[in-house]
Amino acid sequence: MARIIQGKLDAKGSRFAIVISRFNSLISDRLLSGALDALERHGASQEDITIVWVPGSFEIPPIARKLALSKKHDAVICLGALLRGETPHFEYLSATVTKELGSIGLEAGIPVINGVLTCNTMEQAVDRAGLKTGNKGFDAAVAAVELIEVMKQL
Repeated sequence: MARIIQGKLDAKGSRFAIVISRFNSLISDRLLSGALDALERHGASQEDITIVWVPGSFEIPPIARKLALSKKHDAVICLGALLRGETPHFEYLSATVTKELGSIGLEAGIPVINGVLTCNTMEQAVDRAGLKTGNKGFDAAVAAVELIEVMKQL
């Protein structure tokens, strides 16, 4: 019979870092509320959660890397919102942040969750931060909880 490895949604005893962008705080605040709600619902204690605010989404990766490599956390959850503008700036930031967060997770060997929204409009971002399509901050935290358990089993 095949060995099945899957995570449980139990955050009790796990340590989390959340790196969050202040830019587009209307969205970031909602994403953070969702993430904290998910962690609390799944048993994480407030003492096991560290929240680090950074100016913008571009500043998330270096702080996420420092936290991930510190070995003080079992997962790093990254939250923010990038909104398309009239220049190519959005494309560069989106690609860089996504690539860097993936690399950090591989380097550190712990889950580094990309909860940075990349949206065409503010309406899309609001929808993903708690309205029509749920709260992607909540979803990012749930993914972190599950992956911690998967990592323990591997």
